[in-house]
Amino acid sequence: MTCRSYPIPSKVYLLTGLPCSGKSTIAIALNKQLQNLGQPSIILDADDIRRDLWPELKYSPEDREENLRRFTSLAKRLSDQGLTVIMALLAPYEVIRAKMRDAIGHKFVEVFVATPLSVCEERDVKGMYKKARTGEIKEFTGISAPFEVPQAPDITCFTQDTIPEEEAATILDYVLKHEKMTEAMEE
Repeated sequence: MTCRSYPIPSKVYLLTGLPCSGKSTIAIALNKQLQNLGQPSIILDADDIRRDLWPELKYSPEDREENLRRFTSLAKRLSDQGLTVIMALLAPYEVIRAKMRDAIGHKFVEVFVATPLSVCEERDVKGMYKKARTGEIKEFTGISAPFEVPQAPDITCFTQDTIPEEEAATILDYVLKHEKMTEAMEE
């Protein structure tokens, strides 16, 4: 029996950024590009997973940390089975992102979706920012709860002037170049 070799190595991508920054949209574009290359991949989107698998978690700092611990555990298990995992998460704290990186190891790729707050608010079709500013929503990341900008992400996507497909291609280019450099160093 032969193992199938894929053009892109299995990775765990963390797309982190403010609400409405474009994380999910880039995740969808990246997933499509990976699948077009024959790479098995899956999206773990915070809104869907949190609602369906662990709705008991709220938005306190402790619940946010537990949420991300569970995402990390799930992503690692899926990645260990050969899937590329794309996590579209707020992941607002630097210390938690570092724990995620440590738990997943060399497969972890941190992607900061750097979108200005004003643009995120413009994109907000659900009106969450407005509700957060009036106090209707408590613990809203970027308004009443902190978002610590990543200090050393592997990739930064500037979504204000690009389309999601371009950002997804940038992510794939980075991974391919990084893999080639790693291979060259091992020779």
